[in-house]
Amino acid sequence: MIRFPKPWRMGFAALLLWGAPALAQKPADSAGREESAYRQLELFARVLSYVENNYVEPVDRKTLIQGAIQGMLDTLDPHTLYMPPEVFREMKIDTSGEFGGLGIEIARKGDRLVVVAPIDDTPAARAGIKAGDELLAIDGESTQGMDLGRALQKMRGPAGGRVLLTLMRAGFNAPRELAILRDHIRIVSVEGALYDGIGHVKVKNFQDRTDLSLKKELDRLRALNGGRELDGVVLDLRNNPGGLLDQAVAMSDRFLPGNLPIVSTRGRDGRNASEEKSRDRDTEKDYPLVVLVNAGSASASEIVAGALQDHGRAVIMGTQTFGKGSVQTIIELEDGSGLKLTIARYYTPKGRSIQEKGITPDFLVPEDSSGKTGTDAPREKDLRRHFKAEPSQATSEVAAQPRTLPANLKDWAVTAKLADPQLKVALNYLHGLAPGPASRASGSTAGR
Repeated sequence: MIRFPKPWRMGFAALLLWGAPALAQKPADSAGREESAYRQLELFARVLSYVENNYVEPVDRKTLIQGAIQGMLDTLDPHTLYMPPEVFREMKIDTSGEFGGLGIEIARKGDRLVVVAPIDDTPAARAGIKAGDELLAIDGESTQGMDLGRALQKMRGPAGGRVLLTLMRAGFNAPRELAILRDHIRIVSVEGALYDGIGHVKVKNFQDRTDLSLKKELDRLRALNGGRELDGVVLDLRNNPGGLLDQAVAMSDRFLPGNLPIVSTRGRDGRNASEEKSRDRDTEKDYPLVVLVNAGSASASEIVAGALQDHGRAVIMGTQTFGKGSVQTIIELEDGSGLKLTIARYYTPKGRSIQEKGITPDFLVPEDSSGKTGTDAPREKDLRRHFKAEPSQATSEVAAQPRTLPANLKDWAVTAKLADPQLKVALNYLHGLAPGPASRASGSTAGR
């Protein structure tokens, strides 16, 4: 989940100049820490000088310093990243929903790069890439030790370009190579369908204007429903990796009455603390609501699911979510590069931290007929250097247990042939709650 503050600038020399007056005003222990920092900076400058003047081959100072920054951030959590100018430009494009590439969300699990989820209707999804696939090489270059920024950069590029991925998957006897052509990806963040008065709205990520797109899609489904209010809605957040915090807040607000807490954030020593509340404006009617989630539902998706679950506004179905409970801010540096820095943890309205744990569904619904619950998919707890759940939260909360689905759930004309088991269960559940289900025997659907 990302915040975008105003750009600011910071240089190496500026850091030294800023520290000098502060040193005289701080207590002795703080002054001692500053003195130690100066020594470490002097050590860094000395090593840089040795390398520049004595290394066996000529070196580029910019490359060395960028490598030093990346090495420093590599000691922190996996969501804190340095982005060279070209990667930072692409990241900003991502939030608008348009870029050239394959459409894969990846993360580091131990020493491996793994697929968190392929984005719907992208080259990666069409090629059959699945969550949990291990990415061994890109265009023949091993991903061992490769940082996420470089991996993403290698997969991005103009439409039509070929990328060769080497993948390993549970059940494979040996790694397989998969050649995929990049495409111009324009992620339509919200798509919907109408199932005889019940809406299914798929939200793929949280980018600019996602909440507005949701409102337009719900209005479109109402129009398809003859102008009548919907009998219920399935809000589908499966494989939604998150995105912008303000859009998660706006989406939660759309389904909640006014003046209810949505999410709170707390940083180190109480900094970056805030609480977002709903406003009594443009609120959807109080129709039955089901939120579908899985292991690919992360960050902003978990904020929405947690807020609607805590206030009893929605029933959560699916499998355990990813478990990313931190907030990042984006800082643009003077050379066009960027820093994504973790600044706070976030909490649901009832004060739950979902870090490492994720959101537990009210009803556990397997992903396929074999009963698969997504336990093998990578989650926050599997990522190298991830934050541990806070002890106070981990010990004070009683672990939630999914409930048993109602025994009277059954298919109806519209859902009988659906190939998506989780969507089928969600629609059957809402159909059982809708007024006059007998009058829907014929059923109807309206397209995506």
